Amino acid sequence: MKTDRKLALAVLAVVLIGVGGVMVIHAQQTKTGPGYFIAEVQVSDPVKMQQYVSQFPPTLAPFHHEYLVRGDKIQALEGEAPKGAIIIIAFDSVEQARAWYDSPAYAAILPIRQSAATTRAFIVEGVAK
Repeated sequence: MKTDRKLALAVLAVVLIGVGGVMVIHAQQTKTGPGYFIAEVQVSDPVKMQQYVSQFPPTLAPFHHEYLVRGDKIQALEGEAPKGAIIIIAFDSVEQARAWYDSPAYAAILPIRQSAATTRAFIVEGVAK
């Protein structure tokens, strides 16, 4: 009788370990990568651009984000370097980056930037870790 209980407990332990392993693997497979907002900005109207820049940070506040790049000191290695500044902002996901870009707060200031600069902007999905 004791052997049967030990065997049953051992089988139950193996099943639980297997289920736990499957859950961990599934969680890793469904994890999404970060989303990156990437922009190349050539300013044509510095006064308007300053107005945009002063209103920009509050649009990001509700979204978990991190600036990765904000500058115009670019070294071209292959091809031509961008003519303007490069901005890269990391978000938790592509969906979060898009939610920020489509937010009413950002939509309110977007026309300012569009009239003050020529911009190429992208959202790119990063690698899940």
